[in-house]
Amino acid sequence: MENCHCGLLTANKEPVPLKSVEVQVEVRDHVATVISTLNYENKEDKPLEAVFVFPMPGDAAVCHFSATIGQKQIVGEVKEKQEAREEYDDALSSGRQAFLLEESDQSPDIFSMSVGSLRPGESASIRLEYVTELAVQADDGLRFCLPAVLNPRYEPIGSEGPGVRVTSVPASQVPYSLSFSARVSSPRPVPKVESNCPLDPLQYLNVEQTQAAVKLSAGHKFDRDVELLIYYKDAHQPTALVEAGQSSAKPGSLMGDPALMLSLYPEFPKDLMSSVASCGEFVFLLDRSGSMDLPTTSTGQQKGVTRISSARDTLLLLVKSLPMGCYFNIYSFGSSYEHIFPKSVAYSQETIEDALKKVEQMEAGMGGTEILAPLKHIYKQSCVPSQPRQLFVFTDGEVSNTKEVLNLVRKNSGSHRCFSFGIGEGASTALINGLAKEGGGHAQFITGADRMQPKAMQSLRFALQPAVVGVAVKWDLPQKVSVNVLSPPITALFQGQRSLIYAQLTGESPEAAKGCVTVKYSLAGHPSENKLHFSLKPTEDGGLTVHRLAARTLIRSLETEEGEEGGGVKEKVVEVSVQSGVSSAFTAFIAVNKADGEEIQGPLVRRNVPIRMMSMCCARPPIAYACCPPPVMMASSPGMFGALRSKSSSWSPDRVVSKGLKKNSKKTLFSQALVADEALVAVEAREDSFDSEITGDVVPKEPPRNPLLQLVRLQQACGCWKLDPALATVLGTTSKEMEKSKPANVKKDGWATILALAWLHGFQMDAKDEWELLAMKAVQWLRAEKTPCGAECVEKGNALLGCNVKKEDLRL
Repeated sequence: MENCHCGLLTANKEPVPLKSVEVQVEVRDHVATVISTLNYENKEDKPLEAVFVFPMPGDAAVCHFSATIGQKQIVGEVKEKQEAREEYDDALSSGRQAFLLEESDQSPDIFSMSVGSLRPGESASIRLEYVTELAVQADDGLRFCLPAVLNPRYEPIGSEGPGVRVTSVPASQVPYSLSFSARVSSPRPVPKVESNCPLDPLQYLNVEQTQAAVKLSAGHKFDRDVELLIYYKDAHQPTALVEAGQSSAKPGSLMGDPALMLSLYPEFPKDLMSSVASCGEFVFLLDRSGSMDLPTTSTGQQKGVTRISSARDTLLLLVKSLPMGCYFNIYSFGSSYEHIFPKSVAYSQETIEDALKKVEQMEAGMGGTEILAPLKHIYKQSCVPSQPRQLFVFTDGEVSNTKEVLNLVRKNSGSHRCFSFGIGEGASTALINGLAKEGGGHAQFITGADRMQPKAMQSLRFALQPAVVGVAVKWDLPQKVSVNVLSPPITALFQGQRSLIYAQLTGESPEAAKGCVTVKYSLAGHPSENKLHFSLKPTEDGGLTVHRLAARTLIRSLETEEGEEGGGVKEKVVEVSVQSGVSSAFTAFIAVNKADGEEIQGPLVRRNVPIRMMSMCCARPPIAYACCPPPVMMASSPGMFGALRSKSSSWSPDRVVSKGLKKNSKKTLFSQALVADEALVAVEAREDSFDSEITGDVVPKEPPRNPLLQLVRLQQACGCWKLDPALATVLGTTSKEMEKSKPANVKKDGWATILALAWLHGFQMDAKDEWELLAMKAVQWLRAEKTPCGAECVEKGNALLGCNVKKEDLRL
């Protein structure tokens, strides 16, 4: 018997039944259809149940689930969750094969798949299909992520129910391989596709380069998230797609009528966007839990850079880029929380110096990830009059009470905008995207070798844009056509960012009929509008992608209402989910092999399929992470019992099923052991020191701060720099040389500021997105001080610094 040394069952040297994962992705414009095939094989001498807990994009619409055993395919159906669980247990108790796929009750980006049961020597292929939208990144690339990492979700003390049991191993010990290919098609050319994993060369499928294919290089282990960045020419063009309904569905139903997806990119008047806001209350909330001490990347790049150190540098850049006249405060949290000021303070040299000294001392290791308490404290603080509140949240996104957090943000959405940042692989997409969606802001993910700073600065630019109010959508359609909008009302619009609207179209329209949608809003007191004209002719080959995304949007909206209104909403969610074949929090996919055949005999052995843990170390012994409280098996041998589902829990960690066993006679064979979160955090926060004890290696210290951040640190709150030795060191010169080269009619601070700007434009243009806002602040200061900034100043600056900057480059 083959033994696979990995996962929760490592001590017993039992094999892992998942052998390989095959993924095919079809990207059409900004929507992806993902088909995953999971290949299982039972090499044991007992019948087997395999359980796989895995991450999923939080906004994905799971729309197909089937199993193939031999020549027979068993297609799953969507049913009410408890009904599906009971049918699964009944099937296994009766000696039949069954397959169950369900979404976690705690978070929509975690799924569990149960494969039961596989006879000795038997193989099965599980096919899972979902559709998802692609988010636009700061550089206009569309991001697709196939999650491989499921970090343990911290469960605060007192939260309800046992969490999800996650079997995790180090990256190098993930026992199954990944085959991944993608096909991209768009009305516009596809100049490039990039990835955090090695790719074969991009293959164009037509001369227009609007269709392309790409795949991962051979031999890739599924040991990290797979991220694709897809670039289109003219990516910000608004689009509309009408998809024909399902012929077998009832006319008038969501699946029977045509569905519409609008992708809008609002264009704001240039005169209103030429200057940024000079006010606002900026509240920064930084995660300091144990996992923030992990490296930012698992690929060996940026050695020594941890999540917390990157977040500290980002806070420095953000605080220095804030406008004079604003207010700010900084919170940090773990199992408890802290704030630098009792309440938000006016932005001044004194307050930012005080704040940044404390930021530089911030370390990880504050315990678990309890984000709810600091959010409640922030919302209890009175808003500063005439200073719109902007909340920036930085977290690795590992919490189990996602829905409770999002409900709180939703209730307070009228008082602020929320900008969220998911740090590292495994950050919860449901939490990060949900914070931004419910808070009317924008979400960013920092993974692999990404630098946090440019993404944070893009969000700050959004925050400094005037708030759009009074958003209204007006439809102009043929007389016999009506529209039922399925998306929640648009609450946030940002220049250059996409807004999606899903709708159901009813009625009949002529073949060449056209429609028009107008988005009206008020920006800085000025009424504005954007229009999009589109054809009502449905596409016939959409594969119901738009319908499924529309159904997912409606389901998520109803699930939100369920938390607020209660009765009757769950039934609506189940109805839409079953009708559309799209999973929800209240439904699950169930597939049962009902073919006549030999019943499966003997006790059923459970095997948990491991997934990669957040640790980057391979030398450490395998560790099984679990959310608190984890189950502890009381049976003497895992081979004697299968796993027992507790009907009252969201997912049963363990369940006993064997031929002829009645549901009512099932007994719980495990007790709940409360494991202090500090123990888990200690593992996370001390990984590097543990590694050094095992290998004898010296843990690398954080690299010295780069010159750009040193220059940023020296800028004054008003925007100027001081002519002092610290500045001279960053610029590669001396105080004496700076004094000597200073034009006679320019004051010291003005000359220092001109030199700093010349250095930025001469040597840091690759990082312009990071320093552009503080450079604007410096230029405004020079103008306010009426500093002479003629050609002589620029020439002398070039001569001193050894660069070749033009006066017009500095916007002086």
